[in-house]
Amino acid sequence: MRETISTAMPPCFDRWCKRFDDIFKTKAQRKEFRHYLGGLLGESERKNLSQIAQDTIDVSYHSLRHFLVRASWGEQEINNRRLEVMTSCRQTKPSTGFSLIIDDSGHRKSAPPRLRFPQT
Repeated sequence: MRETISTAMPPCFDRWCKRFDDIFKTKAQRKEFRHYLGGLLGESERKNLSQIAQDTIDVSYHSLRHFLVRASWGEQEINNRRLEVMTSCRQTKPSTGFSLIIDDSGHRKSAPPRLRFPQT
């Protein structure tokens, strides 16, 4: 099922992305940033460029690949801005004893199911 980012993401998504707009030199880079990030946060089982492009209307694999591989922006600058955004918000500001827990147990795994052997 193909879906647009604007309908798949909550309204706060674009407001959050705007905090990164000045890092990108062109409107196309800002647009691809939103497509890529939206694809990573979306409901698709696979999070690769091919699947993101397939699941999003008006997005091509080549434009996403160009954004990630050839466009002139630095991942360190993006990461620094992400940390600035996190620390400026009370809910996400790291504090003493802070832990980040990433739980992917809600996602289906691609591994085959475990075999169960009868007990003897």
